[in-house]
Amino acid sequence: MSRAMAGLIAGMALGFAGFFGGFGAFLLVAALGVVGLMVGQLMDGDLGPGSLFRPRDDQQRIREDRRRVHEQWLR
Repeated sequence: MSRAMAGLIAGMALGFAGFFGGFGAFLLVAALGVVGLMVGQLMDGDLGPGSLFRPRDDQQRIREDRRRVHEQWLR
């Protein structure tokens, strides 16, 4: 699924929550969506437990190292 399609689905879910449940439901759905996104990224390996507290340059280095390991593994 493309990111545009995921964004469309998320926007529609937030719209329905806001329309039928009010602003409180809108905020709850938005917060749970962010939590779900972070859990999904953790499970995919795109986000590590320490990624939120690590400086940006370290994240770039780790991403490059991960790419090199992946390329070596595919050979």
